[in-house]
This record gives sequence, C-alpha cells and structure tokens, in this order.
Amino acid sequence: MKRFILIFLALLVLVEVTKTYKEDYYIIPEESIRIRILANSNSIEDQLIKKIVKTNIELEVENDLKDSKNITTSRTIINNNLSKYEKLIQNVLKNENKNQEINIDFGYHYFPEKKYKGVKYEAGEYESLLITLGEGKGDNWWCVLFPPICSLEVEDENTTDIEYTLFVKEMFEKYIK
Repeated sequence: MKRFILIFLALLVLVEVTKTYKEDYYIIPEESIRIRILANSNSIEDQLIKKIVKTNIELEVENDLKDSKNITTSRTIINNNLSKYEKLIQNVLKNENKNQEINIDFGYHYFPEKKYKGVKYEAGEYESLLITLGEGKGDNWWCVLFPPICSLEVEDENTTDIEYTLFVKEMFEKYIK
C-alpha cells in the first residue's frame, strides 16, 4: 500500500511539473500599437546604444500617449510626433558620439516570434513604430505602446510582494485533502 501511495504521489508531481512548464500564449489585443527598435549590430556598443535609445524614446512616447483612451487617438499622436522622436534619437546618438543613420516608420511591420517570461508571442505583421539604427542587423527590443503594456511590465518588476510556497506541500494539499 505504501508503494502504491508513493507511486501515485510521484505521478501527481510529474503531471503538475508537466503542466507548470507548458508554454503559455498571450495574444496581444488586435487593436494595439507596438514599438520596435533594431540595433545597428550585435556589438556590445551597438546594443548599449539601442538600450539608451529605448529608454529615452519609450519615456517620450509613453508620456505622449498617457491620456490616450483609444487606438485612433494614439495613431494620431504618434504620427504627429515622428519628427520629434527622430530629433530625440539624433540627440541621443550625438551625446553618445555615434554617427548612425536613423530610420523611423509608423505602419505595419513584421515581428518574429518571441518568448518572454514563459509566454510566446506569435510572429506576424503588426502596427508599430519601427526605429532602425544604422543597418538594423542587431538584436531588437519591442514592447506594446497601446494599450500600455510596456508601463505595466516595468511596474510589475518593482513589486515586493513575494509569496514562497513548497511545491510538494501544494501538491499534497491539492490531491489529498
């Protein structure tokens, strides 16, 4: 009987572990606007420049969109500020002593599949603000500007509410009680 119980508990643990590692899918709302920044290359310097540009442009665009309640208004705001965003990026590059071409385009662009924090984001054509630095052959960064998922992610990382649990104890309580 002891052997049966141990085998049963081992199977339950195996089933739960399998469910835990199952890949999740998150569907970004159809009415959304992404931002994507392509680095010039994968050199350490170019990736650092991409991060500096990301920090500056993300703050600027999020500030511009902070009062937007719908995608139509967000599109108008982004379109009306493209030259401002380009100047901001030029200033960032100038401050970093980097002479790179910049290309900014607002429209539909291809995004490759991405896995992040256990969530799979499907590849496809998405409405987005695409910023290409130099040749744009380096790794990219992207996020969703509208609805403002980028901001939510930043807030989520600063949380101090951590709950520690014991997996085996949870399994026992779930199936034995």
